[in-house]
Amino acid sequence: MAAPASERHRPSFQLGPQRVVQMDGDQLVRVGARPGLFRYIRNIWAFRHFLQYDAHARTSSQNNLDSLGRFWMVMNPLLQAAVYFFIFGYILETHRGIVNFIGYLIIGVLTFRFIQGAVVSASNSIAGNQQVVQAFNFPRACLPISSAVRELFATVPTFVVMAVLVYFIGDYQIADMERASITLDWKWLMFFPAIFLGLMVMTGIGLILARVVANHNDVKHLISIGVRLWFYASAVIFSVDRFADRGHDWIITVMHYNPAFCILDIIRDAWLYDGLGEPFRWAVLGGWAVGALVIGMIIFWRGEETYGRER
Repeated sequence: MAAPASERHRPSFQLGPQRVVQMDGDQLVRVGARPGLFRYIRNIWAFRHFLQYDAHARTSSQNNLDSLGRFWMVMNPLLQAAVYFFIFGYILETHRGIVNFIGYLIIGVLTFRFIQGAVVSASNSIAGNQQVVQAFNFPRACLPISSAVRELFATVPTFVVMAVLVYFIGDYQIADMERASITLDWKWLMFFPAIFLGLMVMTGIGLILARVVANHNDVKHLISIGVRLWFYASAVIFSVDRFADRGHDWIITVMHYNPAFCILDIIRDAWLYDGLGEPFRWAVLGGWAVGALVIGMIIFWRGEETYGRER
């Protein structure tokens, strides 16, 4: 009687003169093989504990070689904010027309630092971990996702300091700066959904850029320039209204559809101006979050088998 098909295709190995071991290779998967999209997403979910552990571990190891350690995670963005205030706010007087400029600047600089870090870190996650990609079988999307989440964990102390500074000195008046009283209430909680949607946007963009950088390493230099342009196109240190009277309506339109600007504007509205964020800002940010994450995942997944190849 003929053996079943599964038996006929099952490889066997002879160990010694009398012992034969049959091995079932049905569950073996080629390293780096691309599964279906929905199975790929399920595999990422199965690695969720790795994502959390990797993000926490790498965050804890940052600045370990510095004498002051994690102190610099908070001081670096604060020093940046002080420099921007002195140059742009005091010397160039970009504070004109902005109520509570100090709080406006603190929120802009410290929050955009998270946005920048998440995109840059995620974009370099594949190219910078080639040995891991070549040695282990796991969804490669775990690396850019973990990088974006790690940046969020690393920025938590900065966000705490940001909230304290905004509450105590955000409405501080220097010279002719306009001010309005700041109150701490439940509207400050709008910060959390805004940052969560922002994380989705940065993860999606990071997935796309991670595939591009993995295949063309030189692109990472262009990313640093692009992020700098993004900084100035997000009204981090000045008001978008300064373009209203100069005939640059297209710049205002670009900013209004800019996800980074939407994040900053929502947080500023909630923390500085006792608002909930304009509905249009939430709609644009929500659209970017869903669209960037879905499109980014598909683009990255389609290149799954190309990561780790020798170039």
